[in-house]
Amino acid sequence: MSQKTERICKRGHRYFKSSDCPTCPVCEEERKAEAGIFAVLAAPARRAMASHGINTLEQLANYKEKEILQFHGIGKTSIPALKNLLAERGLSFKA
Repeated sequence: MSQKTERICKRGHRYFKSSDCPTCPVCEEERKAEAGIFAVLAAPARRAMASHGINTLEQLANYKEKEILQFHGIGKTSIPALKNLLAERGLSFKA
């Protein structure tokens, strides 16, 4: 395993990481608290939703499941969680 190096994010948080991933874990936890309806998703999936401008379940329902799976950060484990969220509101992916 690589040795962890200390890093400082743009917002001034200090953290240690052994990978090349630039994501600050402190910022991610803050985003998770603000994630609202998508809080059940892993951070990469939440970022994928945000990067595609999907902030509501109604917006998500305008996409086909296959389209969502093409987003970087969305994996097969995200789809059941998204389907459950949609179903709770009487929505589903576009046919």
